[in-house]
Amino acid sequence: MDFHAGDIEGVVWKPLKKFNDQRGWLCELFRDDDLAPEFNPVMAYISMTEPGVARGPHEHVDQADYFCFLGPSSFKVYLWDARKGAKTFGAKQVDVVGVDKPMALIVPAGVVHAYKNVGKEQGIVFNCPNRLYKGWNRKGWLASKLDAPGLPPAAGVDEIRHEEEGQSLYRLD
Repeated sequence: MDFHAGDIEGVVWKPLKKFNDQRGWLCELFRDDDLAPEFNPVMAYISMTEPGVARGPHEHVDQADYFCFLGPSSFKVYLWDARKGAKTFGAKQVDVVGVDKPMALIVPAGVVHAYKNVGKEQGIVFNCPNRLYKGWNRKGWLASKLDAPGLPPAAGVDEIRHEEEGQSLYRLD
């Protein structure tokens, strides 16, 4: 499959504004009154990525990610619409966000995504997904989704990883 440049339906890019004063700065990452209910966060985590390192590409079956890129580094973000039946199926988006372009990014389920720290220092990313990691009480996302608590922990995490695929369609430059 060949991907083409274009916007992806359901992906939301939201510039983040830093409010500066003599003490430093403050930035609102999300507000309940500024977010579609289906993307309301149910948890939050922070990650640090070393310069030159990528996370992804991967996708989720049911989870939407709400990433916040503020710095201190910059990240090249890659998105591929792999949702068969979506109006924008086959579209690819790439942008650089972070310290010079603070951005929140909502990635809906089924959109393959990756990001790479393209700066010279460690980079911090916040994520506030709309599903719990490993599901309720970490019993596996599938068990939570199907209300079947007897499923084994192998149901695990809602993540389809493409990083290790030798001939992956999802390539970072």
